[in-house]
Amino acid sequence: MKYFKYYLLAIAMIILDQVVKLAVHFNMEMGVAGQIYLLGDVFKLHYLTNPGMAFGMQLGSENGKLILTVIRLIAMVVIAVYLYRLAKKEVHTGLLWCGALILGGAIGNLIDSIFYGVFLNNAPYDAPNPWFHGQVIDMFYIDIWEGRIPEWVPLFGGDYTALWPVFNVADASIFVGVAIIIIFQKSFFKEAEHEEDDAIEASPSIAEHIPSDDDETRNAQSVG
Repeated sequence: MKYFKYYLLAIAMIILDQVVKLAVHFNMEMGVAGQIYLLGDVFKLHYLTNPGMAFGMQLGSENGKLILTVIRLIAMVVIAVYLYRLAKKEVHTGLLWCGALILGGAIGNLIDSIFYGVFLNNAPYDAPNPWFHGQVIDMFYIDIWEGRIPEWVPLFGGDYTALWPVFNVADASIFVGVAIIIIFQKSFFKEAEHEEDDAIEASPSIAEHIPSDDDETRNAQSVG
């Protein structure tokens, strides 16, 4: 039960993410027409859907959406198991809370991918079936800059884009979890390093168990 608090945070993030997404879906128009200004022209609610992953990124293949959904499903299981193992090792609690944020965000977007194509009917028109092809609902828009990237820029030249993509609660949860781990990685992982060092010091070295030539000579002399 002492590990449940971390999963409780993940569950809380899932609920918050889904409540916000459904509230946006049922109460806002998509695009600029339904846009709500929260902080001047900088921070807005802007309802859109994307068939990709966090912050609108996509895989370009025909089965890209299905691949992303399967990746999310695998990642969710791996993160959940890894979080439990870390908790049993009693690592830094900050790392566990961050893992819970990442897990909650991963499951939040996974729900969209699996179910929204069926229950919200938002699968792309060319999707082979609505299951596992639901589009993720995004709504938070930090409008710092929006325009066309110069043609000379590799890969993205000529694209019309925003400096910060529209995102949702799940994206933010993943981003915050990863960012905190990166910023405080020395604090989070130094305990594990100390434990490994202590284990190495406590374990007898292989060399101590290998008899030296001098030992063999002394043993031979004593026998003789």
